[in-house]
Amino acid sequence: MSHETGGRIGPVNPSTTGARVLLDELVRLGLREVVLCPGSRSAPLAYAAHDLEVAGRIRLHVRVDERSAAFLALGLAKTSRRPAAVITTSGTAVANLHPAVLEAHHGAVPLLLLTADRPPELRGIGANQATDQIGVYGEHVRLALELETPADPSRQAPAWRTAAARAVAAATGALGGTGTAGPVHLDLPYRDPLAPSGGDLAPSGGLPDPLLGRPDGAAWVALPEPATWTATPVAGPAALLAHDPDTLVVIGELPTAQHRAAALAWATHHGAPVIAEPGPGGSPLVLPHGDRILAAAHWVGEHLPSRVVVVGRPTLGRAVPALTRTPGLRVEVVTPGEPGAAGWADATHTAAAVHPFAALGVQGEGKEVTPFARTWLAAGERVAAALAPDARADADLDGPVTARVVHDALPEDSALFLGSSSVARDIAHGTAHVRDDVEIVTSRGLAGIDGCVSTAVGLALSRPGPTLALLGDLTFLHDANGLLIGPDEPRPDLTIVVVDDDGGSIFSTLEYGVAELEGPMRRLFTTPTGTDIELLCAAHGVPATTVTDAAGLAQLVSRPSTGIRVIRVPVDPGARRAAGQASRDAVVAALAD
Repeated sequence: MSHETGGRIGPVNPSTTGARVLLDELVRLGLREVVLCPGSRSAPLAYAAHDLEVAGRIRLHVRVDERSAAFLALGLAKTSRRPAAVITTSGTAVANLHPAVLEAHHGAVPLLLLTADRPPELRGIGANQATDQIGVYGEHVRLALELETPADPSRQAPAWRTAAARAVAAATGALGGTGTAGPVHLDLPYRDPLAPSGGDLAPSGGLPDPLLGRPDGAAWVALPEPATWTATPVAGPAALLAHDPDTLVVIGELPTAQHRAAALAWATHHGAPVIAEPGPGGSPLVLPHGDRILAAAHWVGEHLPSRVVVVGRPTLGRAVPALTRTPGLRVEVVTPGEPGAAGWADATHTAAAVHPFAALGVQGEGKEVTPFARTWLAAGERVAAALAPDARADADLDGPVTARVVHDALPEDSALFLGSSSVARDIAHGTAHVRDDVEIVTSRGLAGIDGCVSTAVGLALSRPGPTLALLGDLTFLHDANGLLIGPDEPRPDLTIVVVDDDGGSIFSTLEYGVAELEGPMRRLFTTPTGTDIELLCAAHGVPATTVTDAAGLAQLVSRPSTGIRVIRVPVDPGARRAAGQASRDAVVAALAD
């Protein structure tokens, strides 16, 4: 079989043709970012992706580490809400995607996993780099499909294009129902030959007429606009969440900024105070240092709400779970449809009612700020005043002060990516009110430290404005391979601020940090590495500098980066527990006045 491509005649290679058809259809459905890892079995996909980049239809990113590659794709899709694809060869490469798959699953990020595979006749016989890839990600993907091994492209092309539509629909949550955005796995078996030949080398990636798809670049299957891209609650009056003047709203991790905005709009409409995980303020009803207020158990006990509405999934600290366990307190949960065993977040098993996200719709005139809310807002002002000295401009740089300096110095319209562990809490403890012109982005689907450098790189590549990542040293080192970017690859403009306490000092704030357990603490939990971060960056050709004062840090952060740069901020690893206790004591004293 042959076809005419770019004026030349050449044979049709079933494997390379199948890969071209599939990627062509994914691009028609909105795919714009593809991350490729090197490999032999995935060669048909690699050539197809290269041709699409030459044609200006996608942007291609090549990475040597599959785990970092998957997190890069996650970062590219996280705020753009367009699915990004990662391509790997077979074998262990497939397993290396799993950490990012888990984060995308729990964080509702649209991700396409295109893993090349051996054809069926090479499985289970001891062939090299062959394992059972079917179902490898289990329930952590929205859809898993094994496509038919390319053999007769003219017959198989409609099925490949339909599979692409099913994959994008599942990854974006386009069909609504109980599904949300998340990862999708396409297992793609290819037989030799895996390299193009003759006319298959045409840069246009041309296909013969029977394989061209719908005319005018239309998708084979037209999909509806994904509801999760807009996150606009719509419900009839009877289904809306009722007003209660003594309601406290808790906003946890949510898939998109639009979800957060809708939750804040509901709270504002009902005049309810809000305790929220780091993100744009958007409402004067967001309490400063909210988890610190909740930790003042005596004051909270005297000013209990009658109802707590939890939107999304709280992930920072133990104060919210402690509140929801209060006897007699009514807890209602609003879910954006995140996956899980029961479909909503209720770690304390105290929820009395669960509502779909549409219940946050608002109708009619908004309510005045309630007396209950005024009491909590006044408490928030006292707490903000009490903690302000901890964030003075000339203070020593600890975690919260570093977070505040970075936050305040960011240029307008910046994105601030927060690593997991301490720095996500440092923003909440060091900053009373998050700026509305700063987009806070986190990966708290599972809140692991995996892949944070690569996720930040993807975020920076997916948006036009300045991007900064605030990471702990272990989080940074855990994904140092995220700095492995070849000379021909798109490079982000990204500043990475590393809060270096030589280990995981967050453990010192937990029960493991008490004095009687300090003997094995360092080796078993804080795990210091002694790595010279500046030398590590130099090995990757990434400029790095160490800053020890607030003024110097603010000056560097205020200037957007060209390319990747790293700012190391050394902090005292032994001070976090004592500083946290001092802050809690200050809050208790302020609320006792």
